[in-house]
Amino acid sequence: MIATDLRSGVEQLGDMIAEASTIVPFTGAGISTECGIPDFRSPGGLWSRNRPIPFDEFVASPDARDEAWRRRFAMEPTFAAAKPGRGHRALAALYRAGKIPAIVTQNIDNLHQASGFAAEHVVELHGNTTYARCIGCGKAYDLAWAKLRFEETGGAPDCAVCDEPVKTATISFGQAMPEDAMRRATELAQHCDLFIAIGSSLVVWPAAGFPMMARNCGARLVIINNEPTEQDDIADLVIRHDIGETLGPFVGN
Repeated sequence: MIATDLRSGVEQLGDMIAEASTIVPFTGAGISTECGIPDFRSPGGLWSRNRPIPFDEFVASPDARDEAWRRRFAMEPTFAAAKPGRGHRALAALYRAGKIPAIVTQNIDNLHQASGFAAEHVVELHGNTTYARCIGCGKAYDLAWAKLRFEETGGAPDCAVCDEPVKTATISFGQAMPEDAMRRATELAQHCDLFIAIGSSLVVWPAAGFPMMARNCGARLVIINNEPTEQDDIADLVIRHDIGETLGPFVGN
């Protein structure tokens, strides 16, 4: 059912939250746009100006690795300045209240952790851009180290342990999805009674399968997104309004 207006949508959402015992939020880029982080996918987004660099190209080409790191350093002021928005804070309030055991996110911006979620309760399907990791041995590095190495050598950093390339701890196109995150997201989707998809176009698979999985396992499904999604027809409630305005009333709960 599509909410006829924002007020009725918020009221219906509030009733569903009150009735639920286990809520699993699933968040996409739309929850972070009010924080100043651009949507990669939409017209005018980063991917319309810069072609994404697939994982196999990153591995094979020093030039591709250099370009990937140049882009990341250029975005650092944006990511560094971003603070949790109303949507993040509302979900954190429900987490503190014991309604949300963990959150599943497609986002890489670390804003759920900054809003108050414990890191172990943020299931990151597409990784995290606020630190780096060796693609060989998996050693983690902070971005300051990567930037210093880049400036010293004029190129993308390699691991100090195994000499393999270091990249941001994100999941690139063509890179295997993180097994532990996928397993945990599956368990959460299968064992909640309310699943709320927020700010996701629900077109990136396999991540887009989780709302449908939750619905098939008996959960009520809410979709909050400015634009229609292909899963609106199976949702119990669809709210096509600004995410911050929709979730803002729940910040103080």
